[in-house]
Amino acid sequence: MVDVSQHELVPDHVLLDDPEDVEEVLAEYDVKKTDLPKIKRTDPAIPDDAEVGDVVKIVRNSRTTDEAVVYRLVVS
Repeated sequence: MVDVSQHELVPDHVLLDDPEDVEEVLAEYDVKKTDLPKIKRTDPAIPDDAEVGDVVKIVRNSRTTDEAVVYRLVVS
């Protein structure tokens, strides 16, 4: 089976496993966890240890800002 997370076009997906990190992100954007965009648990790019309700940080390359960081809430 192919590991899609290792493909050069797939951005880095990092699980925020520290609750304090999640709270900092939510406070920075002044949102609730449920307001974050969603990503399915079955998405092949997310870390294997991600559970429903976790937050994933996605770091994409960007021509204008070098890196673009977005956050997603894992759903079933």
